[in-house]
Amino acid sequence: MQIFMWWLDLDLKSKEWLRENLRAGDVPLFVMQGIAEAGGPHPDTPQAVLTEAEWDFIETQSEFVD
Repeated sequence: MQIFMWWLDLDLKSKEWLRENLRAGDVPLFVMQGIAEAGGPHPDTPQAVLTEAEWDFIETQSEFVD
């Protein structure tokens, strides 16, 4: 599922972590669980790390006023 389809449902704590740690190689489990609960990739799937396109979205399209 594309990031714009699950980003709005992602909890604020996870969004803040992603924005503050842009393009981090290791994403904490609580963030990955939040992403999975919002409809994004599950921590056990091959795409457990966010793609470049998803990081680009977080950097340029996500709003800080959630």
